[in-house]
Amino acid sequence: VTDNLFGDILSDEAAMLTGSLGMLPSASLGAEGSTALYEPVHGSAPDIAGQGKANPLATILSFAMCLRYSFNRGDLADIIETAVQKVLNEGIRTPDIMAPGCTETSTAGMGDALITALEKSMVLKGVA
Repeated sequence: VTDNLFGDILSDEAAMLTGSLGMLPSASLGAEGSTALYEPVHGSAPDIAGQGKANPLATILSFAMCLRYSFNRGDLADIIETAVQKVLNEGIRTPDIMAPGCTETSTAGMGDALITALEKSMVLKGVA
């Protein structure tokens, strides 16, 4: 869509549509056959390092994008994306996306919830 500098600006602006930088994956895709870079839109957030407050979803969804676009494994990307949606539908939230009626969890807690959802999904799909 645009070069890296303006892509960074656009992605930061778009992140506000989700309510948190911790929700958006991103990909820098070049010409076919070139190396791609997958990363969350957000930065490193050193102010919350080690506190269990970081939202891991953008990193996990960036990996799903990698599976889809670099490894042509859309089937596995779908499983990850569905697990993320399931956890969010269950109301599990890190502090940055906490809402009334939801259950707040830590970075590790979100990871554990996703692993549980992935395990259930993979068993149902016969992947595991």
